[in-house]
Amino acid sequence: MASLQRSPAVKGSKVLMVGAGGIGCELLKTLALSGFEDIHIIDMDTIEVSNLNRQFLFRQSHVGQSKAKVARDAVLKFRPHISISSYHANVKDPDFNIDFYKQFNVVLNGLDNLDARRHVNRLCLAADIPLVESGTTGFLGQNGVKLWDGYPEVTGLSPLGGTGGFTQLVTSWPLEISRVVTVHVKGKTECYECQPKPTPKTYPVCTITSTPSKFVHCIVWAKDLLFAKLFGDKNQDNDLNVRSSDAASSSQQAEDVFERQNDEGIEEYAKRIYDHVFGYNIEIALSNEETWKNRNKPKPLYSRDVFPEEPSQQNGNMDKNCATEDPLSVSAMTSLGLKNPQDIWSLLENSRIFVEAIKLFFGKREKEIGNLSFDKDDQLAVEFVTAAANTRAASFGIPLHSLFEAKGIAGNIVHAVATTNAVIAGLIVIEAIKVLQGDANNYRMTYCLEHPSRKMLLMPVEPFEPNKSCYVCSETPLSLEVNTHRAKLRDLVEKIVKAKLGMNFPVIILGQALLYEVGDDLDKHMTAIYAANLEKVLSELPSPITGGTVLKVEDLQQEFSCNINIKHREEFDEEKEPDGMLLLGWTQTPRVEKDDNKAVGNGGSSTSNASPAMLVEAEEDGDIEIVPAGKKRKLGEISKATANPELSDVADGTKNDQKREVLDDDDGVVVMLDGENLDINKKKKLL
Repeated sequence: MASLQRSPAVKGSKVLMVGAGGIGCELLKTLALSGFEDIHIIDMDTIEVSNLNRQFLFRQSHVGQSKAKVARDAVLKFRPHISISSYHANVKDPDFNIDFYKQFNVVLNGLDNLDARRHVNRLCLAADIPLVESGTTGFLGQNGVKLWDGYPEVTGLSPLGGTGGFTQLVTSWPLEISRVVTVHVKGKTECYECQPKPTPKTYPVCTITSTPSKFVHCIVWAKDLLFAKLFGDKNQDNDLNVRSSDAASSSQQAEDVFERQNDEGIEEYAKRIYDHVFGYNIEIALSNEETWKNRNKPKPLYSRDVFPEEPSQQNGNMDKNCATEDPLSVSAMTSLGLKNPQDIWSLLENSRIFVEAIKLFFGKREKEIGNLSFDKDDQLAVEFVTAAANTRAASFGIPLHSLFEAKGIAGNIVHAVATTNAVIAGLIVIEAIKVLQGDANNYRMTYCLEHPSRKMLLMPVEPFEPNKSCYVCSETPLSLEVNTHRAKLRDLVEKIVKAKLGMNFPVIILGQALLYEVGDDLDKHMTAIYAANLEKVLSELPSPITGGTVLKVEDLQQEFSCNINIKHREEFDEEKEPDGMLLLGWTQTPRVEKDDNKAVGNGGSSTSNASPAMLVEAEEDGDIEIVPAGKKRKLGEISKATANPELSDVADGTKNDQKREVLDDDDGVVVMLDGENLDINKKKKLL
């Protein structure tokens, strides 16, 4: 450590950290203790109570304050002589432009969402600045290095989890690996966007409202439909009733039932809601016999059958919540004397929590009703959603879950721990030091193994080559299937350019015609023209967008552009293609047959293409499947498999098994991975 602190490359470097959360706190501490003396931090978030169990730079008194500022102040207490600058801001703000990035020697990411990661990736590409990307998925982690034009960058995989960097429901990666770290050099190694990132899982409305088969379906129903209907905007379109022949009358009744009558007691109202959503609606669903021919029928639940005949005051005691001043701390569990969030409540307990939560919302937080949206840090909201989801699950024969589990699903949380964050932060700093010292030959992606083998927890491998179909770093054109006679320019901008391509300030050009632009420097006349264009059908624009035309889409802030080939298509499946358009051409690297004696190009393999070249596919029934997508692309020469004939024979008869074998030898570790689409006849020794 002392030698690192005296290193001119470390002492003289200027580092930008993006994110001061789970990984960010550990990273800032490690940077400061490793001799870095000029650190800048960007984070737009404020500290929440749920952060305190793993983000050790923060304390209870810091709740509500800027993460970046508090982290800076905490580290300066034990490293007062270094320079740390904090920015409580969004990394996508215009102030953080190309010129801002060019002042740094390396950028280190600790972000928790795909959009910001893509934004930083593009700015670092444009500025030719190394980027170190990282993330953790629960107890597992990843880190890696990316390089552009001779600069390495540490990168992470697609964001697939929750706390500390990921926001989706996931299962473990195959090969017992959670995530991968990649090394990127422009033209030689892949960038963060070389592989398509999984999009958030969506579910058909009919599955959520009528035929749930997974607990997550019940959570979506409770959070996005029932909670929103009871406590959110009353005017929003929200169908809590099954699609049946009686849907019209059911919908009319639903409009009335969710309104509390003037002379109606809160508990009476809560039980009426209970009877409607868990009893009446289920009976309506059962009336469609065709639906249940191949499914287990749900059981209608009514309060008279669930609740014992007890005095109403035993249902809860709101006085127990009187001591709290924070509305987010009001708790139905406290009222009912339930303490352990990891207990699985019985149907009766869930039903009591449901009623008690409604009583507390109307009794303690009535002014908020009509403006509430679900917040994972709102204790009462989490309790209500858990109870509602479990009661619905009981009706449909789905296993019940604890509040702890339900909160993780509803809040898209994969629970992280400080030890994982600390490991990843250490790996980031190691790779950052390699970058600053120009030690390109030793850049590594690091796999964190879920089940360590031969006492090996971390598996470093060499970086991947670029995906030649990447529209970001390889500038490969995309294709868009769209009904040009029906879709509007607004649909293209919102659903594709912003949502899919991650552009913040898009410019759309067709030939010499500028169809759309945003910016503060536009005059009112041009702003009005572009606003009018947004509402026009594509084929009716001043310069019509039709099948066969090629659009150029740019983001001047990111200094990024790509071409989109338009293909007219008449019809789309509303369930499978809800956007009414389909973006194509953004695919994983295809499998390429290669001569083992030649250098590996795009498609070669020596070990598994475990993470960057994998897609997470969500099945219709809600399961999540990890699908291998082609061979691993290796940088440099592949060691000849014939060096050890015994190892080269491993593939025989094991083509369809996804497994990993690690063998020790005197020179290092030989990592062998095989799978359905993986070339396992080649190995690479990692020193």
